[in-house]
Amino acid sequence: LLLLLPLLPLPPLPFSGVFGAGVAARGAGAGPFRPVVIVHGLFDSPSDFRHLRQFINESHPGTEVTVLDLFDRGASLRPLWLQVAGFRQALAPIMANAAHGVHLLGYSQGGLICRALLATTPEHNVRSFISLAAPQMGQYGADTDYLKWLFPRHMKSNLYRLCYTPLGQGVSICNYWNDPHHRELYLNSSDFLALLNDERLHPNASEWKRNLLRIQRLVLIGGPDDGVITPWQSSLFGFYDANETVRDMEAQPVFLQDTFGLKSLWARGALGGCSVPGVPHTAWHSHRGVYEKCIRPHLT
Repeated sequence: LLLLLPLLPLPPLPFSGVFGAGVAARGAGAGPFRPVVIVHGLFDSPSDFRHLRQFINESHPGTEVTVLDLFDRGASLRPLWLQVAGFRQALAPIMANAAHGVHLLGYSQGGLICRALLATTPEHNVRSFISLAAPQMGQYGADTDYLKWLFPRHMKSNLYRLCYTPLGQGVSICNYWNDPHHRELYLNSSDFLALLNDERLHPNASEWKRNLLRIQRLVLIGGPDDGVITPWQSSLFGFYDANETVRDMEAQPVFLQDTFGLKSLWARGALGGCSVPGVPHTAWHSHRGVYEKCIRPHLT
């Protein structure tokens, strides 16, 4: 593993199906579409998003689409707070040149990076935050090919022994490893997700919540055939309890206690989900149906 690193309020909408399909487009006098900024996921690079760029350019001609080109491929294993700082710096000039704001789309691990970026960026002007197949409540599953390759000697039941150490927290995946059987270790050892969710007290919690709530809408996209995000409902802020029974977002303490603004977004009708079956993890950003139903309506 060490050898890898250098390479490196309206009523709330229901949380299923398509959210916000009826959102109106900007008026004819409102100028060009807002820029779209994309943050890639683990082991990705900008070239992987050519289909999504094409979809956006076809439906919203003239839209400035930027896939931020940093922490590509093996470098995506670097610690997430380091990546957040880099992506924030790259996003700043794009936001500064967008008088009407921008839309931010984060895929897979990139969705967590985007949420952290929004929480830690005062005065950002992101309008829609689209979280595409991202493990927003964490990951607990090591049966996928890439995790078996990264951690060949570990199963999900014992990966906590690595992830919840200072060494493990130097690897991006461990930053959002959420073992429901070792809750206290997670809370005390997670340098990223436990702080981002305000599950562990920290002095910036109120500011981070206020910053996140500047967005006008949060769109969560995922599906039961993802095959990588485990449980797949993590893409919609669901997660396992101690018995590995999936509890939906509305049953999660971070929602009920509104620790970082999730319930506030829900209460004002600015939060919704788009669950699509039949889409494997690597196909979300190249799937025309996902784009048309779940992404396009929010790029206004």
